[in-house]
Amino acid sequence: MGFLIDEKRQLFGLETNKTTYAFAVDNMGLLRHLYWGPKVNNLEDFDVPALAEMSSNDPILDLTDEEYPVFGGMRYKEHCLKVNFADGTRDIEYRYVGYTQTEETLVIHLKDAHYEFEFDLHYKVYEVQDLIERTVSVRNTGNDIIEIEKVHSGQIHLPYQDLTLTSSHGRWLAEFQEFKQPLGQGKIVLENRRGISTHHHNPFFVLDHQASETNGEVYFGVLKLSGNFQTIIEPRPYGGTLVQMGISSHDCVISLQPGEEFMAPSMLVGYTNSGFEAMTHAMNDFAKQHVLRDGVRPVLYNSWEATEFDVHCDEQIALAKKAKEMGVELFVIDDGWFGQRHSDADGLGDWYVNTDKFPEGLTPLISAVKEMGMMFGIWIEPEMVNPPTQLLKDHPDWIYHFENRMNDTSRNQMVLNVTLPEVQEFIFNMIDDLLANYEIDYIKWDANRPISQTGISRDMWYRHIEAVYDIARRVKEKYPNLLLEACASGGGRVDYGMLDSFDDFWTSDNTDAYDRLTIQRTYSYVYPIKAMRAWVTDANNRSTIPLTFKFHSAMMGTLGMGCNILKFTEEEMELSRQLIEEYKEIRHIIQDGDFYRLNPITSNNYQVYEYANEDEAVLFVFLPQTQISRLGACIKIRGLDADARYEFNLSDDLIIKSGSYLMNHGIQVKLSGDYASTIIKFKKIA
Repeated sequence: MGFLIDEKRQLFGLETNKTTYAFAVDNMGLLRHLYWGPKVNNLEDFDVPALAEMSSNDPILDLTDEEYPVFGGMRYKEHCLKVNFADGTRDIEYRYVGYTQTEETLVIHLKDAHYEFEFDLHYKVYEVQDLIERTVSVRNTGNDIIEIEKVHSGQIHLPYQDLTLTSSHGRWLAEFQEFKQPLGQGKIVLENRRGISTHHHNPFFVLDHQASETNGEVYFGVLKLSGNFQTIIEPRPYGGTLVQMGISSHDCVISLQPGEEFMAPSMLVGYTNSGFEAMTHAMNDFAKQHVLRDGVRPVLYNSWEATEFDVHCDEQIALAKKAKEMGVELFVIDDGWFGQRHSDADGLGDWYVNTDKFPEGLTPLISAVKEMGMMFGIWIEPEMVNPPTQLLKDHPDWIYHFENRMNDTSRNQMVLNVTLPEVQEFIFNMIDDLLANYEIDYIKWDANRPISQTGISRDMWYRHIEAVYDIARRVKEKYPNLLLEACASGGGRVDYGMLDSFDDFWTSDNTDAYDRLTIQRTYSYVYPIKAMRAWVTDANNRSTIPLTFKFHSAMMGTLGMGCNILKFTEEEMELSRQLIEEYKEIRHIIQDGDFYRLNPITSNNYQVYEYANEDEAVLFVFLPQTQISRLGACIKIRGLDADARYEFNLSDDLIIKSGSYLMNHGIQVKLSGDYASTIIKFKKIA
């Protein structure tokens, strides 16, 4: 497995446990895609048929399923790479010049036939997860500047046209709203142009051929990029469908200086013929094995809902005491602790502790939290600045702006030009100073507005997020035990680019427990449960939701709390303590197990989700509203050992059944009322 190479025929194969991906240099010298699908055992079985022009209206460059199409010649299909040479030529004519192989990567070397311009296609295989990582690097080996007008990380070819697209749309407070649509004919473009937030679309796609959760062919991919991305999906007039992912070309030109190389963000793609469930397991397993740090995530309390900007040392300590009584392990102070921060109109950029709120600095609060045996976390928004701050008075040139235009504000703030080295150092030093002077275990890094007025350099859209990644990496290298949470007015930075340095996602500012079931379900398709922060809060978008339902909804990810717990009754405190303790008993299954979206047999409105490892399983059952029929649900469990026996409690009865019975026959669960929920735990006993 890994890489198979037929040097004589210039044919390349990528093998995983269950799949094969093949491409070759064809008779025209073009790099042509051949196959991606279930495993083919012999690379020699692949032919590279010679292509001939069908008609003057069907040029051969358009007929060829190129592995990485470029702009140039008689190509009218989507291209991945377009450049402007110094003499005005905007056309690439490439030649294959060889390959380089290591144990982990395969690199295909391509070169322009005339200009000193090279680009390499990079491939990495994750055999166990049946995933392929792809990207491209471009090099200017000449003496003149080359402008990159478009660069996508890669293209994949699918053999079908009658596919269904699944992805997400949304807005603030409504991220990850699943949509499905047949491809039909024409081009679909999913894109973000805001620089930071991706509430509206997310950089992932799922294309299936008559698939269900457990059956059918599914092709899927994610882009490791925050900010401006583009996904293009296009059925071809000559058969099949192409998919490209990469940096959005909107207002983006990257100047490549002589001798300079540019590496595009990676895309991660996969194929399965076992339905959406197998896709989810592959992506979750990839994240756990290759991205996320080991160990369970702590139960968190965040003080924002209780105090908003009106934070004071004594009240924060009082909240921490209440949180500790419940069993919370990490106390996080949110916005309002710094500068003249009494609303969202001031303070951002002046990162000193407000002495009116904290007369002795943060030390008394942190010491109190630590004495209670909890970790301490803090909120920052380092890429932004408010106009009244001293920072902006001292450095008016540090923001994105056009000289002859009024500066844009949104949420009373402007965006720092993080591409400037001095701004990068300012942000890093601010975080370094906090961590060096205070015992901080967790940082919630927020970003609450899009970028605009990026200045004359049209590479700012990408360079900004590249700089954010670099600052976060530097921080984590110096403070390896620090936990970083990625937030952008909620779920605006949920993507695999952030996960290289960040540990958690703030999934949405919408913390309504019922709404979150929808958001969390779509998130679960390709993103890791372990990184999904979910809170119990006072939010209600409808009639009152019981505290138990709120907890069960939030327990499906990495549990947090944001209620004003100073107002909790004794009964609410005790129930919270019990449910937090229950979560701690099962969180290793939730955070590190396999996730299942179950489809119960019922005419009622049940939602059922499962987490399982080798010896245990946890079932979450929700009934938001009882329908007229008042029927229960037959639930077939997934992922158990068919030959083993499991014990579980149902309606206060201890029951023992075989794995085969539970998976094939299932169990009957009946809830009643509005916003009813329950958790059922299964344990292998023999």
